[in-house]
Amino acid sequence: MRQSRDGVLRACSMRTLLRLLPIAVSLLLSACNRAPDEQRIREAVTAMEAAVEARNPRDFMVHVADDFVGRDSGFDRTSLHNLLRAQFLRNQAVGVVIGPIDVVLQPPRATARMSVTLSGSTGGLLPERGAIYSVETGWKLVDGQWRCLSASWEQR
Repeated sequence: MRQSRDGVLRACSMRTLLRLLPIAVSLLLSACNRAPDEQRIREAVTAMEAAVEARNPRDFMVHVADDFVGRDSGFDRTSLHNLLRAQFLRNQAVGVVIGPIDVVLQPPRATARMSVTLSGSTGGLLPERGAIYSVETGWKLVDGQWRCLSASWEQR
């Protein structure tokens, strides 16, 4: 009796394994494929958000193109880097909350729009400063990576 029950369990396990095998193979194959462009841009924005909260301008700037142009023609990549560093000096803690990201692809370019809530404090429990911005960013492919080419923002 014990042997027949073990045989039935093995047969059930084998059938289950054979049913799950195609699913496992397809998951592995999809994991090997490159993420879609829209997802890669969203991931870059999320990485930039994390870099700001970690007070790490270098990690933020990895996602910014060398020919970046900001809000006006005089605002370049160096200006953006300096703005980040100034905010980190001014605020002991910086908070960022990014709203839904709307990505429109026009290869080899893309546009991403989002709302961004920024807060800063000098170490208290609550932020002393905060603002909500509407942000529009332009992106381009550089050596297979999406880089932020332009940004404009307006405080709400």
